[in-house]
Amino acid sequence: MGNNDLFGLDVVLDNGGNVILTEGLVLQDEKIWKGFLEKDTLVQYVNRLMTHSWGQKVIRFYDLDGNLIEVGTPVEAYGGYI
Repeated sequence: MGNNDLFGLDVVLDNGGNVILTEGLVLQDEKIWKGFLEKDTLVQYVNRLMTHSWGQKVIRFYDLDGNLIEVGTPVEAYGGYI
């Protein structure tokens, strides 16, 4: 793929199946997804989506290496302090 051939963006990095373009656009080859989707990738959740008393929504789960991951919505400042 030459520069500016797709969407008028330049290739930043081409890893043979994963292509990163300027502006942060990332394209992946179908063969990468087929290999990933054939794996048994069940996610082990620690809790269901919950809402804290201060309004933040959070969910926790373990990644495939057993690391605990927490994903939450941004926290609004309360009285000028977080």
